[in-house]
Amino acid sequence: RFCLPLVLASLPMMAAGEELVPALQDSWGDFWLFRFFVNAAGYASIVVPGFLLIQYFKRRNYLETGRSICFPVIKSCVFGSEVKSVHQDDGSLAPRAEPTESSTARQVFKLLFCAAGLQASYLTWGVLQERVMTRTYGATETDPGEKFKDSQFLVFMNRILAFTVAGLYCALTKQPRHGAPMYKYSFASLSNILSSWCQYEALKYISFPTQVLAKASKVIPVMMMGKLVSRKSYEYWEYLTAALISVGVSMFLLSSAPNRTVSTVTTFSGIVLLAGYIIFDSFTSNWQDALFTYKMSPVQMMFGVNVFSCLFTVGSLLEQGALLESLRFMARHSEFTAHAVLLSVCSACGQLFIFYTINQFGAAVFTIIMTLRQAFAILLSCLIYGHTVTVVGGLGIAVVFVALFLRVYARSRMKKRSKKLPPGDTPVQKV
Repeated sequence: RFCLPLVLASLPMMAAGEELVPALQDSWGDFWLFRFFVNAAGYASIVVPGFLLIQYFKRRNYLETGRSICFPVIKSCVFGSEVKSVHQDDGSLAPRAEPTESSTARQVFKLLFCAAGLQASYLTWGVLQERVMTRTYGATETDPGEKFKDSQFLVFMNRILAFTVAGLYCALTKQPRHGAPMYKYSFASLSNILSSWCQYEALKYISFPTQVLAKASKVIPVMMMGKLVSRKSYEYWEYLTAALISVGVSMFLLSSAPNRTVSTVTTFSGIVLLAGYIIFDSFTSNWQDALFTYKMSPVQMMFGVNVFSCLFTVGSLLEQGALLESLRFMARHSEFTAHAVLLSVCSACGQLFIFYTINQFGAAVFTIIMTLRQAFAILLSCLIYGHTVTVVGGLGIAVVFVALFLRVYARSRMKKRSKKLPPGDTPVQKV
């Protein structure tokens, strides 16, 4: 007698439950932490088998016992073909070969060339990045349009073009004999794609000026990561100038922030994503700096890192079924296709300048150049959109350039003093 009323009463609840399940799935699918673990699971499905294979070949002593048709490939991927080009008894790494015969004018020209290339590539990339992640496509008077949500596909687009450019360059030009085990590039690759993903994803939760502000404070974290990863040492004045640069750029960016009523509200998720970006990016630059102890060119570094980046991202996209969905979005919106391609071009050119700059001047100098890029991005926004520069912003710019002058002056004094001292003497105690 009570069964029929119970069943009738449960029908609305069942119907509501059927509507609730897709809603919960959509909300969880849009949550950044859920997507992060899904992406990480996709990377782990490639990393774990690769790690087990590497351990298997090392324990088997494959260099002496292996004679299969795959021997050259396995040797290159697991063992490499030669030892490091730099050996030191104290265990510290020398990340790059300093040119001793190069004149000061030539070094200044190289630095200006690197800075100009990085600025042009990443200023354009930053403008397009904000457009893709914060605006809709296909909007009309009756249709609000749709936003592109898959940050990992953008990372894949950037890496596939960079991989192609680096591969063609290595094939058409003479490169040094490669000696580093290929698997070592996977560490920088993982941290690189994770930092890029965090950077794209953070724009969904925080404003662009807030993201720029966080990037401007990367100098000290990079130097700290350099001590942990590469066992590098820095002078006291390097810490001081790095702090001054971060303070100056922060003053300018805070004073030039847009109206808070139209900017995205800063959330805890955005702060966590920015922290992840800074940590992963700091590790990437210092690991690449350490890999330059092997005889390789910057383009070979770019090729090796992007091989694994393409492998990880395409594998994760295929496992999630997100690759086809992103391609359908590109087919629906030609404007997005143009933006994604231009993003990839800027990213590929930017990576060429990144590796060359790190090889020539180190990770800390590279980070200083990229920190200045943040200020130029806000200046460009002021010129295009009519934002005003306050007195505090002008003071911040002055602090940055004073810090850079002190850094260049102190470095030149250190080089002159080291040339005058006899071999084996240390001019200044390091920290």
